[in-house]
Amino acid sequence: MTALPFPEEKQRAGQGSSWGGPGYHLAVLRESQDFWEDRDEEIVAAAEQELEDDLDALAAALAGRWGHPQTVDLSPYLGLDHHIPDFVATEPLAFMSGLAGSMQVWQLPQSSRWLALTIGQADPEFPLQLLAAVGTESLIFR
Repeated sequence: MTALPFPEEKQRAGQGSSWGGPGYHLAVLRESQDFWEDRDEEIVAAAEQELEDDLDALAAALAGRWGHPQTVDLSPYLGLDHHIPDFVATEPLAFMSGLAGSMQVWQLPQSSRWLALTIGQADPEFPLQLLAAVGTESLIFR
């Protein structure tokens, strides 16, 4: 995913576990059950903990390879703080900001690309997802 060429045209989310567009890739690495039938706090907490454990293990492996990540707040990419009419964040930040509050980001050595990990959820009934994104430096490191 970090070295693959970026698609020339935007692909739709939901068509498989990975998709992308010009300058980015996105992938669902792991997904919990959905919570349509049962949103019991214990069930949700167990699912969150399982994905957080996976995220921590993956982040530790990446930190061993590329150093400690930068934590990036995704709220500015929602466009709520901008006074620009019709503000739209670039992808994959627009997608990620709709699911998560922050992400851990590694600048890839000798590359203009970055890799990010986060846990997100589209709605309370939907599954929690461990997500990975790869993007170009110009999208996030300005």
